[in-house]
Amino acid sequence: QLQLAESGGGLVQPGGSLMLSCAARGSVFSSNTVAWYRQRPGEQRDFVASDSEGNKNYADSVKGRFTIGRDSAKNMIYLQMNSLKPEDTAVYYCNVKKKRIGGSVADYWGQGTQVTVSS
Repeated sequence: QLQLAESGGGLVQPGGSLMLSCAARGSVFSSNTVAWYRQRPGEQRDFVASDSEGNKNYADSVKGRFTIGRDSAKNMIYLQMNSLKPEDTAVYYCNVKKKRIGGSVADYWGQGTQVTVSS
């Protein structure tokens, strides 16, 4: 139904920047909530940022540093990451939630992209 693929991860020094991209195979509509999560080895997957019809929310740990965005024409989801810290090191996943007519919600995930912040 919908496939997501993240890219843009890599190794950066503290204070550096990265922009993560999530390419969607299938339609991501403006009414769909899109989000980014991250997960460290052996830990739970944590919320990072979301965009629900233009209403953007961020985890406290990334506010002012990360920005979530979309490009509907390209069917892409982005996460601009600035002022990166070592604690930002994680695998980052994009997520799309699609509402169904019957009221249920379908949840889609990408495979993740590794971000390592280290000097």
